[in-house]
Formats: sequence, C-alpha cells, structure tokens
Amino acid sequence: MSTLLVVKNLVKRFESGGGWLGGPVQIVRAVNDVSFTVERGQSIGLVGESGCGKSTVARTLLRLIEPNEGSLRFDGVDIRTATGSRLRALRRRMQIVFQDPYASLNPRRTVRQALTEPLIVHKVGDSKAIAKKVEQAIEEVGLPQSALDRFPHEFSGGQRQRIGIARALVLDPEIIVADEPVSALDVSVQAQILQLLERLKRDRGLSFVFVSHDLGVVRHFCDTVCVMYLGRIIEQGPTSQVLDRPLHPYSRILRDSSPVPDPRARISLTKILGEIPAPTNLPSGCTFHPRCARAKPECSTRLPPLQEMGASRSVACFFPLVDDVMSQLNPSHTAA
Repeated sequence: MSTLLVVKNLVKRFESGGGWLGGPVQIVRAVNDVSFTVERGQSIGLVGESGCGKSTVARTLLRLIEPNEGSLRFDGVDIRTATGSRLRALRRRMQIVFQDPYASLNPRRTVRQALTEPLIVHKVGDSKAIAKKVEQAIEEVGLPQSALDRFPHEFSGGQRQRIGIARALVLDPEIIVADEPVSALDVSVQAQILQLLERLKRDRGLSFVFVSHDLGVVRHFCDTVCVMYLGRIIEQGPTSQVLDRPLHPYSRILRDSSPVPDPRARISLTKILGEIPAPTNLPSGCTFHPRCARAKPECSTRLPPLQEMGASRSVACFFPLVDDVMSQLNPSHTAA
C-alpha cells in the first residue's frame, strides 16, 4: 500500500468570549499537534469522548475548517496552500459523509438535484453522462432509480444516509471522511450502512477517515485506530490490538465503558477520577493526569510525547499499561 494522506502536527484553535457581550477572550484548543497517515485502501478510526476534537480533525482535512498550524498532504499535494481550481480538484478526490442525514440534505431539492450538483460544479461530462452517473450512484447504495425524483422528507434516516453516501460517490473520490455516519441511526440500520461502506471500500478501493465514539463500530470497520483525548492522540495502532490490549489508561477506560453484547461477560471497570477539564484551561503536563489513577508527580509537569511501542503501536504515556498487556499475552507473566 502507498500513502495517500499525511497529517502532521495539526493544530486548530477557536476563540471564545469577547465581542458584543464583552468578557475576556478565551482560546479553545480543539486540536493539539495531531499526526497520522492513511494508506490507500485503509480505514483509520478517530475515537474518543464528545469534545475530544475528532470531528474538528475530520473537517480540517477538507478545509471545511481552516487549521491554524500543521501540514496536510494528499497524494503529495499540500492541501493547506491549494487554492482555486487546484483546491477544487483536491476536493473532488476527497469527500465527506456527515453525521446527521436529516440536516445534510437540502429539503427543497430532489435527490436527483442533490446528486447532480457536484457533477455540474466540477464539470464532469455532459448532461447525458451526468444523468447516467447519478443513476449508477443511487443503485450502488441500494436505492431504486424512482428515488431520484423524490424529496428528502420522503425517506427514512437510513435511506437519507444512503443518499448522502451516493452524493459523495458520484465524483469517484479516493478517500471519504465519515463523521459519525451511523450514530443517528437505529442499530439494525447501522449494520446495513456499515455493510454498504465495507462493500464500497472493497469494490472501489476507497480509503476512510472514520470518526466515531462507538468502539463496536470502529472494531468492525477500521484497520487502525487513533484514540483522542482533549485534542491530542494519546494512542494509536491496529484496531484489534488497541481495543483488546490498550496501553494508555484512558484507552482502557474507553474500552471498558463500551457495552459488550454478551450477558455472560463480566467487565471490571478501571477507576476514573473527576470530570473532563475545560479545553480553555488545560492542565499542565499530561492532560489526563487529573483523572488518572496511575498518575505520578512527573505526569503533572511534563507532556508525554507519542512514542513508539513496537512496530505498529504508539502511546503518549510515561507509565503505559505494558505489564497488564504482557499478562494478557502470557498469564504466567508477573511484573518485576
């Protein structure tokens, strides 16, 4: 596999307060020094609690939100410096599926109009070629061609999300940013949409940046996963390894908090302290240390870098759960 997308030291800050209402201006540090790569045909998951910055990362990749710092390169092209026709050409190759299928479609436009618009904007073929491409896209997502002349309010949530996926597909992208694409859907419909995305990934060779708070969905769909906390990636690696044998205390808490569809399963929850700090007033050192049962004085004074732990794992923790992982791999192992 070759590298398709490279994100390096991405930073996004927002200003809060001030203006007509007065008060001090505060800086919300939504994304802090995020780096990862996406290979062709690979799906990478961004997981974490609400407010951790995963959706902000997703939107900055397509410059729906402008980043403050960092490098974004798609197939060797600098996304941040691209303008005009060059940026338009990049966006044709990078598409997004939004979380809310009810809000992402214009209620006054038919499905045909919604799917035709991207092709007209990017000047893809004549009217006959555009009509054929729209018909192919709607069939590919499992809807009949009769759906093209109906309005969004005539469809269920799952059907609307299929339309949103078809709109992303008409331009034949190479990567799709999926921002919580199934969280607003019923569980049975979630499974159908995930199966659709998995088939599209296989048949079209698509890459995905998949944002979700549902670890079960991420385990099913993503090859690798990045765990985020307060704007930073605190652990990344192959999905099964990170979720089965987490190295960061927060990753374990996140894993243990995820429901297990087995009534016989017994989960021992890891102790967690306090509330999530405000992003306008981040703690010194490791941002997780006020809530971490394993925290030591060093954790409050220095920020742990994201360091490699083997060939495919990285973790930002001075005291990772290495002994716990080893004991799972080898029950006879005991810490020194």
